[in-house]
Amino acid sequence: MTGNEIKNKVIKYLVLLIISGAVLCTGYVMIVLNVSYSKGERIGYVQKFSEKGWLCKTWEGELQMLPIPGALPEKFSFSVRDKTVIGQINSSLGKKVALSYQQHKGVPSTCFGESEYFAVNVRPLD
Repeated sequence: MTGNEIKNKVIKYLVLLIISGAVLCTGYVMIVLNVSYSKGERIGYVQKFSEKGWLCKTWEGELQMLPIPGALPEKFSFSVRDKTVIGQINSSLGKKVALSYQQHKGVPSTCFGESEYFAVNVRPLD
């Protein structure tokens, strides 16, 4: 083998390694964002909801959950990726709501949301 043949093989392996790494990382992100670890519902009042970020704009909110008598109020931080849910939350600000969420553990960046809890539905309660 000549020096050029070895050099070409090394370049091919490096390119293959880089492409494989990119595919694996993309696959990981897709799995983490589409497979939920847990899901549930919380009831309370959305007290804060805003679009945040310098480069990666995300919608972040806080739900003031209704306390049990004698207990301190608890805040539930969540992120929203779906534009329909963003509209639902904006139209129900100041009202008692039931917020359905999914928990996604291991999200690699805050570009997808600052919280691991993602709101998937909001319905006003009377």
